[in-house]
Amino acid sequence: MPYSAEISRNNPSCFLFVIDQSGSMDEKYPTINKSKAEALADVINRVLQQLVIKCSKSEGIRDYYHVGVIGYGAQGVKPAFSGALSEKELVPISEIANNPARIEQRTKRVPDGAGGLVEMSVKFPIWFEPVSYGGTPMKAAFRLANSIIDSWLHAHPHCFPPIVIHITDGESTDGDPTEEMQKLTSKASSDGNVLLFNLHTSTRSSNLTQISFPSSEANLPDNFAKMLYNGASFLPPFMQKVASQEFDLNLGENAKAFVLNGDIDIIITAIEIGTRPSIELR
Repeated sequence: MPYSAEISRNNPSCFLFVIDQSGSMDEKYPTINKSKAEALADVINRVLQQLVIKCSKSEGIRDYYHVGVIGYGAQGVKPAFSGALSEKELVPISEIANNPARIEQRTKRVPDGAGGLVEMSVKFPIWFEPVSYGGTPMKAAFRLANSIIDSWLHAHPHCFPPIVIHITDGESTDGDPTEEMQKLTSKASSDGNVLLFNLHTSTRSSNLTQISFPSSEANLPDNFAKMLYNGASFLPPFMQKVASQEFDLNLGENAKAFVLNGDIDIIITAIEIGTRPSIELR
């Protein structure tokens, strides 16, 4: 069966995040009073921290995953880690654990044991900074993603297929990325094809309708939405199971890894679904 390969130190898999850093990412989500760029930077940094924890064992960090973050905007397309990892495309999770650019002190609300909440200071590692400037060279971003995944699959032909999570808020300004997306999802290890999430986010200030994991393009409003929908992968059964059991989502059999006009909560949910392993890490 596809998507059943063991994920281990000898047979790692990879996640690649492709993040829109164009000027419109400066718009704020009204519910949290943070820009899309700031909120998504928090999300990516939190996901990296969770992956580090997931790969932590008594003897240290096991390199079950290699992870990359590429950004696209005013400065073109390039790896988007900051600090010591700057310019690196895919990084073993142990190297990520050991090289945050800095550690911030954040405030977190936790139960106080008496039915209330109390604020607690926590350490929050930063690997990825918020950026929002310039255009949206989406086609070039997918071209780089193809190059990175090609190299990975050449070195790891029998891995659990790479998962690419693309987050954007607008249309491509350097041409139609359809062909590059098709190239990406046609790539495969012996365990199955690369999985591509196309997650479109919006501040929804104009009462746009949010659509998540649809099984058809019938209700999509325009060609841009249909392009992202058609480029996205079908959710494999194990991800549909996570969506149903952990997030109470009732998805159709042909649900796609696609969100349109998503607020920050559904973007987080989609990333959670996309970064869960199908089998126990070994």
